[in-house]
Amino acid sequence: MAELLMRNRVTGQRRRSAGRSTARIDWALVSVVAILLVLGLVMVTSASVTVADRNYGDPLYFFKRQVVFVLAGIALMAAMVRIPLQQWERSGRGLLLFGLFLLVLVLIPGIGRTVNGSTRWLPLGFFSLQVSEFAKLFVLIYLSGFLVRRGERLRQDLATFLRIMGVLGIFAILLLMEPDFGATVVLMGMGTGMLFLAGVRLGRFAGLMGLLVLAMGVLAVSSPYRMKRLTAFLDPWQDPFNSGFQLTQALIAIGRGGWTGTGLGNSIQKLFYLPEAHNDFLFAVFAEEFGLLGVLLVIGLYGWLLWRIFAIGAAAERLGQCFGAFLAWGAGIWLGLQAFINMGVNMGMLPTKGLTLPLMSAGGSSMLVTCCLIGLVLRVDRERREAEASAMAPRRRRVRT
Repeated sequence: MAELLMRNRVTGQRRRSAGRSTARIDWALVSVVAILLVLGLVMVTSASVTVADRNYGDPLYFFKRQVVFVLAGIALMAAMVRIPLQQWERSGRGLLLFGLFLLVLVLIPGIGRTVNGSTRWLPLGFFSLQVSEFAKLFVLIYLSGFLVRRGERLRQDLATFLRIMGVLGIFAILLLMEPDFGATVVLMGMGTGMLFLAGVRLGRFAGLMGLLVLAMGVLAVSSPYRMKRLTAFLDPWQDPFNSGFQLTQALIAIGRGGWTGTGLGNSIQKLFYLPEAHNDFLFAVFAEEFGLLGVLLVIGLYGWLLWRIFAIGAAAERLGQCFGAFLAWGAGIWLGLQAFINMGVNMGMLPTKGLTLPLMSAGGSSMLVTCCLIGLVLRVDRERREAEASAMAPRRRRVRT
């Protein structure tokens, strides 16, 4: 009898511990990520089947690659959830230097891989590593730790403010040398957004934004390549068979979608008309096949994703877990800005940037880093829940006694 009671007690403890571990996961965030991943796999297959068959003799070539990266990303996500945030905070400076090293390495002739005039990738045999994605992740981790250590001085001292802006500026210059204008916009948008949330004085923030806008304008008009892309964005129909070809095909795809779309697999523009249909312009193919209602659904899913991420950051901040809060907020700004830019480019609202749609577009480096971001946010939420449970435990004991 005593042995039976002991077994029941052990079983009860295991069930309670399993319940606590399950409660440490934000299932709302996990659910929306899973939906976007599955939806992305379906659309990558639909958008690439014809091109993959012609170029590789396998209609499912890009689908198989995307499945590998999604599974690898999920594994990385699970690993990030297990790593304490304290370790990332201590590693911030080292990761920043490693990101700087990668950005310099990719620019060395003979090492970086050049595609369509941009040198952004390090060939690793089975796939090419886009260093800008990992550099942004390392900047996010470093900046979150910096805002915790130097937050008060940052709000009061102009030199500290200029110091962190210098770090962001160095990374932005290296990204522009590739060139990767889209990654530069996301990096600077994420950095300035985090500084604003850290309490930087509005005057400095406004002056900084003015300088950034001026610098972006100068960079755009000083380069014939960027100027050409800008003019194509303003009037793509002026040269629909050259500089405006990609955007006009995307607009045709979106226009064909109507309210409910042509149906899954029935896109016409993906049949060798729209370049990068499974990558940067996946959203246009989705709009053609699922229409306005499908577009609103995807926008709602990204809105749900950002709501959960920012809510996790706010909850961590209320408990005084500032490093985790900045990590979550930075991740939210990053993913929200990148999704907005990708959709805006597809709809002709913004110049072409070469950014993927997070969690949906084909792209190994983007998928791996995005899953790492989600894993970091889940870790922030887990530590917040554990802290709340620890704070509630003494109260429960007092109530029982």
